[in-house]
Amino acid sequence: MKLKNKFRFLLTLTIIFWVYPFGVTLAKDEGIEQLSGKPPFEEVFKKLDAQVRTALKEDRNKGIIELERVGRLLSKDYPNEFMPYAMLSAVAQMTPDSKKSLKILEELTALDVSDPKIARIVEKAKGQLKKMEALGKPLDMKFTALDGKEVDLSQMKGKVVLIDFWATWCGPCVREIPSVKKTYDELHKQGFEIIGISMDSDKKKLEDFLAKNDMPWPQFFDGKGWKTSLAVEHGISSIPAMWLVDKEGNLVDQNARSSLEEKVKKYLNL
Repeated sequence: MKLKNKFRFLLTLTIIFWVYPFGVTLAKDEGIEQLSGKPPFEEVFKKLDAQVRTALKEDRNKGIIELERVGRLLSKDYPNEFMPYAMLSAVAQMTPDSKKSLKILEELTALDVSDPKIARIVEKAKGQLKKMEALGKPLDMKFTALDGKEVDLSQMKGKVVLIDFWATWCGPCVREIPSVKKTYDELHKQGFEIIGISMDSDKKKLEDFLAKNDMPWPQFFDGKGWKTSLAVEHGISSIPAMWLVDKEGNLVDQNARSSLEEKVKKYLNL
């Protein structure tokens, strides 16, 4: 396996393990499960968890298939446990099959949200669905920025707007800043704007970073890190994530990080 491919494989495994935390103790009430004739959830989960681990390490695609099989099996037999739905959420995120991803996300959004852990999975699924369906459509985003200014994307028509989901602790995000600033400095007067969605949790650190790096555009900050409300709402699961909105207010690119300057010029008609 070439080094580049090996790195990508290891990165994929890291993402899967982060989304689907193996080996967590999850049994709720073993007495109830035993009375119903079923073995305790934790006991069953550990056995199936090992099968999924092995499958994912051997072959990514086959591992995702096994992850879905186990997730569906456990969700049927133990519908009150959140882990089976976390498994299915991971499948929706990792599968290359967009139709399958859409189907799973729609199933997850229909779940009962009385359990807070399941509610978080439902919220994430709604964000992922919104992200999948957003391209080519008007994007709604309104908030009070870190500096107190009101930001309303609907009032920015006539501008090309970059929405940058990022964080000061994210190395790749920080490495993109010189390119983003260069594009901003060159094209701001022609109608290019930036909105930052910070996924930081330390307000002082963020403010110091913005001042030091001369980043004058508005920043959304709620201090929730990966649970930043606008990031969750729009299905952001990795950063940097750069979205581009055209002059009509439509989301036209969810991967604006690639060839940013050329794309901005295109939508500015330069």
